[in-house]
Amino acid sequence: MDYRRKKKLTYFTIGLIFLFSGIEYAVILPTIWRYLQTMGAEPYFLGLSLSAFSLSGLLSGPLFGFWSDRSHTTKKIILFANLFEVVGNFMYFMGYSKWLLLASRLIAGIGTGAGSSIFGFLTRSTAPEDRSTVFAAVMACRQAGLLIGPAFNLFLRLFDFQLGPFTVNKYTSPGIFMCFMWILLQFAVMLMYWDIPPQDLTNHREASAVVVEEEVNDDDDGEEGEDEEGKPLVGTQESLGSYGTLPNEPVRAVANGKTPHEHRPDSPEPQPEKGSPLKLLSASKEFLKEEVVVLLTAQFITLFNQTALETMVTPLTQKYFGFGELENSIMYCVCGVVVILGFLFVRWLSKRVEERVVLAVGLIVCNISCIWCLIFLANPAGSLPWQLTEFIVGVFLQVLGLPFVAVSQVSLFSKVTSEKTQGFSQGVRRSVGGLATILGPLWAGGLTNNLYVMLGMMMALLVLLTIMMFISYEKLVEPPVVEHADSYED
Repeated sequence: MDYRRKKKLTYFTIGLIFLFSGIEYAVILPTIWRYLQTMGAEPYFLGLSLSAFSLSGLLSGPLFGFWSDRSHTTKKIILFANLFEVVGNFMYFMGYSKWLLLASRLIAGIGTGAGSSIFGFLTRSTAPEDRSTVFAAVMACRQAGLLIGPAFNLFLRLFDFQLGPFTVNKYTSPGIFMCFMWILLQFAVMLMYWDIPPQDLTNHREASAVVVEEEVNDDDDGEEGEDEEGKPLVGTQESLGSYGTLPNEPVRAVANGKTPHEHRPDSPEPQPEKGSPLKLLSASKEFLKEEVVVLLTAQFITLFNQTALETMVTPLTQKYFGFGELENSIMYCVCGVVVILGFLFVRWLSKRVEERVVLAVGLIVCNISCIWCLIFLANPAGSLPWQLTEFIVGVFLQVLGLPFVAVSQVSLFSKVTSEKTQGFSQGVRRSVGGLATILGPLWAGGLTNNLYVMLGMMMALLVLLTIMMFISYEKLVEPPVVEHADSYED
């Protein structure tokens, strides 16, 4: 099988992974609250169950990312991580007690850690200018899962029978359904996923080097016609090596034969050995750069606010509108359509404007959404149609801003961090997001009856992030690459 076909099948399988993660979220979230109520769980247990899933993903993400950076493979990591999804969802299906339900979400969340390895793989196999487009497509696959998931709930809610010692009903059926889906994905990964090298980028660099080498050879051929006494006594590579330059570094062709702002060190800097304290210190300093801190803060605050609102939505719709599983599933389905359209628009927009512009637009929309929710949803007033309209506008604004922030901050983060440690870096980023998805439901779960405090904190965090983004706006770009040239001047 040729390289291009392997790459397409691998990307298709990655899309399936994110699609299934979205489906799992969408089939479980609308019913988990009622499921816990059948077991006599307290309201705060909803926040615990949702946070447990994120906690295990927070811990496993950097580990899987570090594993992929060291091994330069992702297939076996995905296969291993999916086993936790299979076991966790089967435990959710069993559902003997609220504690088993909590443990099931904790175990299933370990499988989400493979996402850091996948994002590291995508960063290494895509060019920087194409990265926003690829990330938007992958994230849209998850949102497509969020859209399709409620449709599965429409028939899962009709299940009511015994399967041996287990009861299959509208609450337990999402667990066995997702267990079956993750088993199917195991076969898809084994058959259609390859740890392909970034051949396109390698070929591009090799082609550039060949062009420059031909130009150099042409120049050498022209000099052969001169007097033999004018020839140097040593070859080009020998003379370069004698004066401390780096002969093995790539050569880059620049217009008019000039290389602006070349950095020519007197001697090669010693590289820290793999696993040395110096290398670990260098990796840790990378996360303290101003632009990296801003992007990690954006990851935390947007996911904190999103999961807090998601936790609040189900009890809120039950209290004010009397929504059940069917109405909540339809609501999530409509939200999925809006988010997918948003990702498609961001994919188009990212080709025409910088990522930091997309991030700024997303933050503006999120601020408007939070202000709307603080004014109209903290204490709903008026008739039922008016309350429902206020609720719909608030949710619409929230899901509209999500694609702008999500795609731009992931793409920018991949550009301002080292490509060699993308698996670990993406694991750290996803862990920060996992921490947010732990604290968000816990914060909202305890304040469902005091929405002013809950929404006020979310508004304060958004204002802080907006200020940080505009202060560091000039640094939210891909850093310039320092080129070393093998050319020498007479």
